[in-house]
Amino acid sequence: MKAIVVTDQAAGKAGMKLVERPAPQAAINDVVVQIHASGFVPTELEWPSTWTDRLDHDRTPSILGHELAGVVTGVGYGTTGLSVGQRVFGLADWYRDGTLAEYVAMEARNLAPLPGDVDFTVGASLPISGLTAWQGLFEHGRFQAGQSVLAHGAAGAVGSMVTQLARLAGAHVIGTGRAADRQKALDFGAQEYVDLENDVLEDIGRVDLVFDVIGGDIGKRSARLVRAGGTLVSIVGPSEARPDDGLSVDFVVESDRAQLSEIVQRVRDGRLRANIGNIAGLDDAVAAFNSTNRVSGKTIIHVRP
Repeated sequence: MKAIVVTDQAAGKAGMKLVERPAPQAAINDVVVQIHASGFVPTELEWPSTWTDRLDHDRTPSILGHELAGVVTGVGYGTTGLSVGQRVFGLADWYRDGTLAEYVAMEARNLAPLPGDVDFTVGASLPISGLTAWQGLFEHGRFQAGQSVLAHGAAGAVGSMVTQLARLAGAHVIGTGRAADRQKALDFGAQEYVDLENDVLEDIGRVDLVFDVIGGDIGKRSARLVRAGGTLVSIVGPSEARPDDGLSVDFVVESDRAQLSEIVQRVRDGRLRANIGNIAGLDDAVAAFNSTNRVSGKTIIHVRP
């Protein structure tokens, strides 16, 4: 099968190659999925799990990508809950070969059914962005209706999901980002917008929850904006500063079938929109990921036309 692999960590995205790899086999509790569409996060190249297994042994060449939508073609021994021919979407294990390939073997528990009225492109765009936003807001952020949320990168893949889910849950959302992304963030539901290049972030006053996808100086300044009892949630590692009288939480997203089902239901009924910035085929994926053009939104790879 065709797959995109990496073998050289120092090479970065320039080291991505389209090669032929053996088709995967389903182990116990696995399914094999024929992938129709796949997502990719550029920071995967910085994750230890891309390069080594859980025992810290080299596991290259590694197949990249962890988000997918496709059709189950094989079921391993002991696997329950999914069947051959079923449309699915989900999040593959960080330490196993990924989804920028024609097939993937993965644990069935990391997949959810993909309804027939949601296309594979949209399905593949949801797992990391949707689950990260959901878990950051409702599990780690302890969000409650009526609170204020500062959503950094509100026009990006994760930030737009944070914005939409927070609004749906009754938040007042302040988005941030570049000047060029203002209208897009507002279209996704932000009620206010801070242009981080020209506006003063501190002018927004105090908020109940900060969802940080940027880190660095912006992350440190954001910690000072959390009101008493509030939470700073980070997906870019531990914050360099903590709220004076609140929580600081950093986390790594986990697959969750029930949450995936909740997210896709909101897409089906029109309450939630995917944020897809670019679409390319598997043969063109390496060039797409190495493009110098800035893309606001998720890049999705069509594995099957």
